[in-house]
Amino acid sequence: MQYKGYLTRVEFDADANIFHGEVINTRDVITFQGQSVGELKKAFHDSVEDYLAFCAERGEEPDKPFSGRFTIHLSPDQHKKIILAAEKSGKNVESWITEVLTHAAN
Repeated sequence: MQYKGYLTRVEFDADANIFHGEVINTRDVITFQGQSVGELKKAFHDSVEDYLAFCAERGEEPDKPFSGRFTIHLSPDQHKKIILAAEKSGKNVESWITEVLTHAAN
């Protein structure tokens, strides 16, 4: 599910007969639960709204779901290969990586 850019992971607990969800694209912890899909969606929306209101009350910026920054750690050999591949294609590294990742994601 997605709401205001926040994405979730949902699991079903058969013993408790309840769905548990957690927002997965923020460093802050946002959880919710429900016994039906309708309850789960409402709880998700309510939890995001509560989180945003809590941040506003504290005068803090909520953690943005996607900042547009992407950090990755590579071996020196991988780093070298990426630099050379970008140069070979005539693109800067950021443009080359963006193009390759976009192609792979689609």
